[in-house]
Amino acid sequence: MKFEINHLNMTYPGGKRALKDLSLTLQSPNLIGLLGPNGAGKSTLMQLLVAALKPTSGTILFNGVPLEQCEKQLKSSLGYLPQNFGLYNELTIEQFLDYMASLKYISNSKKAIQKALEATNLQSISRTRIRTLSGGQRQRVGIAQALLGNPSFLIFDEPTVGLDPEERLNFRNLFSQIAKERLVLLSTHIIEDIHFVSSQLIVIHQGEILFLGTASELISQTKRETLEDAYLHLIHHFNLIKEVPRF
Repeated sequence: MKFEINHLNMTYPGGKRALKDLSLTLQSPNLIGLLGPNGAGKSTLMQLLVAALKPTSGTILFNGVPLEQCEKQLKSSLGYLPQNFGLYNELTIEQFLDYMASLKYISNSKKAIQKALEATNLQSISRTRIRTLSGGQRQRVGIAQALLGNPSFLIFDEPTVGLDPEERLNFRNLFSQIAKERLVLLSTHIIEDIHFVSSQLIVIHQGEILFLGTASELISQTKRETLEDAYLHLIHHFNLIKEVPRF
């Protein structure tokens, strides 16, 4: 699976320019970490990749075909957890996953649901109503629906928010395992998660790509000891450059 993003620009109707001339390639198998401050353009990029938005200009090729010409093929191979994912509170976990499986036209839904429940450690509470779940449990339900049907392309937007350290570790291991055969794009503010699981790192800020490479390369490039320090240094340096007056 391969995405080729060429000179991508996105300006919203109100005039906010979210992405500025982005060009990059995403190819499986790979786990790509996406870092950036709030409002950097991360969610916009993810929505463009799942064809929920159309760019102002530029192109996205999915396996060599313009994305607007193959949306059906994309969505049949996609698992997506947006940051603000809605759940149906009166359904049980199992009922909700069954409903999501029907939306994805998954033929053997019972088997797919069982696999998703096992991957997210929700088997013991599968018949619990969603309205009674904790924040971390609800987040696991969101991850489970993204995993339904073994999609070959997965996008997770802040998937470990609300999870305790042990759960985060379990999901880091799960994401790493998934990415051995598939393409996974993981956006998070928890830099530790990115450091341990990503094979490629993208840092985006104010709609521009500031860095593309590995976590180790960013640490080396910025001469910092940790990925968090390297990331903060990169953002700070970019902000300083932007603030320098031009005459």
